[in-house]
Amino acid sequence: MKTGSIGNSAGRRRALLRFAGLAAVCLALAACQRPTGDFGRAAPSVVHDKIMPLAGDELAAERGEPVSKFNLTDDERELRDRAWTLIRPPASKDWIEGTRTELIRTRIIPEIGGQADPDRYYAYLRSDRYSSSQVRYDRVAADANADAALVEPFCRVVARVDAADQERLRALGRRDLSTQEELAGAQARVWENRRYIDWAVQALRHRLTAYRQAIDSLEIETPSSDKVWDANVAWKRLAAEIVRLQKGCDTSNRYGQPEVQRRSRIYDNWGTERAAPVK
Repeated sequence: MKTGSIGNSAGRRRALLRFAGLAAVCLALAACQRPTGDFGRAAPSVVHDKIMPLAGDELAAERGEPVSKFNLTDDERELRDRAWTLIRPPASKDWIEGTRTELIRTRIIPEIGGQADPDRYYAYLRSDRYSSSQVRYDRVAADANADAALVEPFCRVVARVDAADQERLRALGRRDLSTQEELAGAQARVWENRRYIDWAVQALRHRLTAYRQAIDSLEIETPSSDKVWDANVAWKRLAAEIVRLQKGCDTSNRYGQPEVQRRSRIYDNWGTERAAPVK
């Protein structure tokens, strides 16, 4: 009994040392952000797409987090790609926050509840030496508008993934006998999908705060009434999209108004038309 206990303890120690070494290697590999390609999308990378996620799954399982070995569906892969564009730092030069985000994304380190400092966006914005001070307002407006445009396609893939997760769980319920591996894998995949969705919403709220602080700071440092207006319009558009995302990504009607079916012009009394004269 004692010998077995010593053996188990030694085995756990070896496992911990192996995971610690794995984490150290991954930290060294992750010294820079995930590479970015065209239109802000993630560029292919063996380190960031294969090695780090594989190591992260092992470390997450050791921490007791759900880890699914299921293959990703096309929608689940798209969900992760689109979520990454929202989760990564809004300032591309912020490599410290970018590295931290990448380590959390690949699950090498656990997700931290706190948010990054929203002042970092303005710090990088004002460090760029633009020829005109008004260009910074344009940059904030462009970033906010670009983020707002990403919410609609993200909502669509969220709806598809949610529907597939519900079908996955219903399929388990219809079966008389499911293996423990199937049950654990399905529950873990649902948890992983929800984790990405919640993280993206949290990151968007952080961006909204960062843009608000940047606009307010610009208005004091380099006032420009016209540009402040444009930046505020873009900020309000992003805020509205985030509210819609938090309400469940209802893409059928953004404003909740009943759809009015317009009558065909072949009917009488449509619009300002009069009935045909009778001879």
